[in-house]
Amino acid sequence: MEPPLLTQQLELTRCPHCGVSSPNLDKRHLIITESQTGQGRRWWQFYECGRCGGVVTAAAETNGGLVSEMYPIGQIVDISIPNPAASYLSQTMESLHAPAGAVMLAASSVDAMLKAKGYTKGNLYSRIDRAAEDHLITLEMALWAHEIRLDANDQRHADEMAMSPKEEDARRVLEFALALGQFLFVLPSRISRGRKNVTDEAVPVE
Repeated sequence: MEPPLLTQQLELTRCPHCGVSSPNLDKRHLIITESQTGQGRRWWQFYECGRCGGVVTAAAETNGGLVSEMYPIGQIVDISIPNPAASYLSQTMESLHAPAGAVMLAASSVDAMLKAKGYTKGNLYSRIDRAAEDHLITLEMALWAHEIRLDANDQRHADEMAMSPKEEDARRVLEFALALGQFLFVLPSRISRGRKNVTDEAVPVE
């Protein structure tokens, strides 16, 4: 996909902050920078999302040219996290503007991660507690899960007495799901790769 142009509006598929589709990102400010020697001139423009108010910074080598740098670029699900958990995480990131749906997707991701580790019986919280008892996760992570609106049963069963989640609730659940994915899959994968690299590079002792 070709990068967007540095114009009055930044054309992105989704806002990297709230995940809304086809965001209205209007230009708010422009600065021009260059290196100490006068090289590497870049035009930087700051765009505001009309929905969430988040700011996206984009740069190009010419005014109106193709964007070469952009911050933030949005969250990316690590390839170490297996499906369907990874798919649910990606969908959560794209659904933060719809908090009830985002909470359900994030909870489904956590559910899938636990199932991938063999925890299939009981409800979501009981399985998290068992994972902590088995030292698969830390006690602090289990307590964190109980402190946020992780269990989406209220939304799935349309409980009229339950308060609908807000966007900050969805972000908290996403943060937990990402941290759990890091703890269960990403860090172990990195450690395995690191140990393999050390082994491959080791010189045999004669």
